[in-house]
Amino acid sequence: MEVIIQPSKEAAAALVSRIISKELRGNPHLILGLATGSTMERVYRHLVQMHREEHLDFSLCTTFNLDEYVGLMPSDPNSYRHYMNHHLFRSVNLDLRNTHLPNGMAENLEAECQHYEALIKRFGGIDLQLLGIGKAGHIGFNEPLSALRSRTRVKALTPTTIKQNAPFFGGEEHMPRRAITMGVGTIIEARRCVLLATGDSKAQVVAQAVEGPITSMVSASALQLHARCTVIVDEEAAADLKEKDYYRWIFENEPDWQDYR
Repeated sequence: MEVIIQPSKEAAAALVSRIISKELRGNPHLILGLATGSTMERVYRHLVQMHREEHLDFSLCTTFNLDEYVGLMPSDPNSYRHYMNHHLFRSVNLDLRNTHLPNGMAENLEAECQHYEALIKRFGGIDLQLLGIGKAGHIGFNEPLSALRSRTRVKALTPTTIKQNAPFFGGEEHMPRRAITMGVGTIIEARRCVLLATGDSKAQVVAQAVEGPITSMVSASALQLHARCTVIVDEEAAADLKEKDYYRWIFENEPDWQDYR
């Protein structure tokens, strides 16, 4: 795991978008895993700008999203399908037939989970998985006590997650209680993972995930086992990290980051 500290939310998101851009230019057939949430909106704005101004080409790319709420139609403004269409898919030259999210309206949710898992395998797995981190320490909706080998499945959301996401729904009473999510095991099989976290509200959980023990109570801590995982944070989200000076040295001196400085 590498930790890269950037001076601001905007700089952190811009770095993530440049990593995705470089991977996509190197492999036009990239299988890209995507995440949602307010933190990712900056990333998608940068990618749309790169598409418009630098001709970043998404036409051969395939995407798989981490999760979707159970019980929301794709047209629902709070569904992740709607989010992705609004923030990225309809603003670049992605073929919507190549964009995949779990179907939260499926009659047989277990069969839908198995289908989604099989579809990822059919495409050869995910090349680059973009991740955020929830205040409960989750990646995707892998809430505390998620098995570190778990696969795509339905998860009940914790009170912490419901409280965090409720403002988007106009209150906790309107918030779905379940979601389909890629499992921790599914996520860490991606060939590369990039986790973006910004803001002081994420400082404690970032420190737990990066420098704490590997535990199912903080599913993001499983990324410590990944052979190629980069955690990108702004100064606020880095506040509780003990090895901040070392992480800054990595970005300033390691040859792998020369093109991004």
